[in-house]
Amino acid sequence: MIFETHSHYDDPAYDEDRDLLLSHMKENGIGNIICAGAAWDSIPLMLKICDTYPFCHLALGIHPDNSADLTPEHRPELEALIASKKPCAIGEIGLDYHYDDVPPEVQREGFIYQLKLAERFDLPVIIHSRDAAEETFDVIKENLPSKRGVIHCFSSSLEMAEEYIKLGFLIGIGGVVTFKNGRKLKEVAQNIPLTSILLETDCPYLAPVPHRGERNSSLYIPLIADEIASLRGISADEVIAVTESNAKKLFNIE
Repeated sequence: MIFETHSHYDDPAYDEDRDLLLSHMKENGIGNIICAGAAWDSIPLMLKICDTYPFCHLALGIHPDNSADLTPEHRPELEALIASKKPCAIGEIGLDYHYDDVPPEVQREGFIYQLKLAERFDLPVIIHSRDAAEETFDVIKENLPSKRGVIHCFSSSLEMAEEYIKLGFLIGIGGVVTFKNGRKLKEVAQNIPLTSILLETDCPYLAPVPHRGERNSSLYIPLIADEIASLRGISADEVIAVTESNAKKLFNIE
């Protein structure tokens, strides 16, 4: 079955039909879903989702855009949650320099702190990197001895993907691979080992063609698998099976 490795079902975009949508995942071939952390205030809803739906697996972390959430008061609370809830990963964490809302030094400090949490709790990481490719790579290389995780929503070059794979990382591929202007990601999807790929949506964002611009959901992952299969000259079933195995191994989910 399909393993969706990056979702945000705590987003308000699902407030009207969240339970209806999630209740139909299994019958549509979605076997597992990672619910990725982003903001402190969204954690209670994420916990509820993962408690209600056993196929939804919790990842805890603070997105770089929300680095201000990593206050001295919240840090021990986050650590206690990780210890008690035993998430499958720390994430999503990283660097995002697309906007100027959060100073780079604040993002970097929060990123390093959460990388060290991943080491402390022996968990893989889910990495967000936007307009910060080289620095993200360097911070990981310097601060994460285990080198275990996924580069979510990968947007860099084939050469950078290959460098991450050498470190031991997997590459998250989502709806952008179906875009006409997704040339770089198509090249990555076609050329890296299938054993280094994870399927994801980043829903409610980045819906694949022909749903581009709409609210995304895990139900659209077959379109991503079809595109990767077409690029590689293999079947979508093979893409789904291998990426599911990759995800189960990385996140330690049977």
